[in-house]
Amino acid sequence: MFTPMFSILLVPFVVAMFLAINMGGSGTAPSFSAAYGSGIIRRELIPGLFGVFVFAGAILAGKKVGLTMGRGILPDAAMGLALTTIVLLSVALALLVANLLRVPQSTSQATVFALVGPAVYFDALQTRRLLFEILPTWVLLPVVAFVVTFLIGRAIYRIRRAGNGDGFDRLAHCPALRYVVIAASCYVAFAIGSNNVANAAGPLASMVGREIGTPVQENGFVLIMILTTLVIAPCFGIGSSLLGSRVVRTTGTEIVSFGPTGATLIAIITATLLLFASVTRGIPTSLVQMNTAAIVGLGVAKLGWRRIFTRTPVKKLFTIWIVAPLISLGLSLTLTAACDRMGIL
Repeated sequence: MFTPMFSILLVPFVVAMFLAINMGGSGTAPSFSAAYGSGIIRRELIPGLFGVFVFAGAILAGKKVGLTMGRGILPDAAMGLALTTIVLLSVALALLVANLLRVPQSTSQATVFALVGPAVYFDALQTRRLLFEILPTWVLLPVVAFVVTFLIGRAIYRIRRAGNGDGFDRLAHCPALRYVVIAASCYVAFAIGSNNVANAAGPLASMVGREIGTPVQENGFVLIMILTTLVIAPCFGIGSSLLGSRVVRTTGTEIVSFGPTGATLIAIITATLLLFASVTRGIPTSLVQMNTAAIVGLGVAKLGWRRIFTRTPVKKLFTIWIVAPLISLGLSLTLTAACDRMGIL
């Protein structure tokens, strides 16, 4: 028989696991789309590698982002059972829509918007960090990813067009480079674990801490965060297996084709930016958008602005990036208001 506490906590944990499965499906694209798009790794090998390195990143480098998602937007004292379930369910449904449309979506942005909904409803939104740290980071990091890959890519393609690209051609056909690209993809998965697992584990840990009387500031909360991470992180691998193959093709093969050198460049730049945001400031941010910005930057350097922005799925990606967080916000706000009027909250 389940204890009363276990029964109460079961629903939000199940919803969090459903969310993690959807995040795994969405997160597969930014980690392995470059390697898959360049023909280096078989699709069936991706979920296992992805799940292992996401788990490692969450355990080793995910603490600060977990604290941000647990208390940095909506006060942890408000994270009761019903409200936590509403937040996690809103994000999961928004990401499910994006996955079914084969568009990789920012789990961090969807989660932040889902937290903003009830925070606005209860007039408890903590605006300082949202306005002065999180939102500027969302704008800045994809721009940095685009600019860096565009500049490096333009330099490489200029050398090749000038007839001096023999060294790059030899490098692209070097067998050892295949393992470098796979290692870079695993590095991206590690960065995802450091940032995105907290989207489910952070609110969940705050809820558990509230129910058992452990404040966020105490060391006991860190242990709770580790335990929730142990439950949530493996679900990313499951989501990658179930949903990742649909999404990985969109960014891996439909925007622009590139070789292993470009794949490694994209992976290293985007993962480093995400790890920087996770470890230094604990800011939940979008690897999906950084990765796609880097791919677009390399594509512009190779094919030009017009061919990338008019003949590829880029317009569709931008549209879903705007719509999915708004769906998450609308769902969480609507469900919060409905549950409050029914006396559930």
